Amino acid sequence: MNSLPIDSQITFVYTVDLARSARFYEEVLGFPLALDQGTCRIYRVLGPGAYIGICQSEEAPEDGAGLIFTLVTPDVDGWYERIIARGWACEHPPRRNATYRIYHFFLRDPSGYRIEIQRFERNDWDSA
Repeated sequence: MNSLPIDSQITFVYTVDLARSARFYEEVLGFPLALDQGTCRIYRVLGPGAYIGICQSEEAPEDGAGLIFTLVTPDVDGWYERIIARGWACEHPPRRNATYRIYHFFLRDPSGYRIEIQRFERNDWDSA
């Protein structure tokens, strides 16, 4: 089976207090900031390629249910076609998100966890 490329992986979580969370990830854990998107801050976890994104939301769940597992790839359409071809439903076809300047789509795994396949459409992304 041929593999489609994956450039990096980002796990996004939500917080009601972005400033407090940013201090924790930057100062307590020592993660370097890879990209500041305003309402989301993405931190490099392990070299280039593994990241965690912290996003401001007044509706952040307290139980950690707001998890999105994100795969970054140059071939969003290829991944979409592969997933659809295997009979798996996606929440929507690939589309652009102007706010974050990404091209992406979502699906859910068998347990209901949300997975995002995306490509950044910006030059200031800290890609590997």
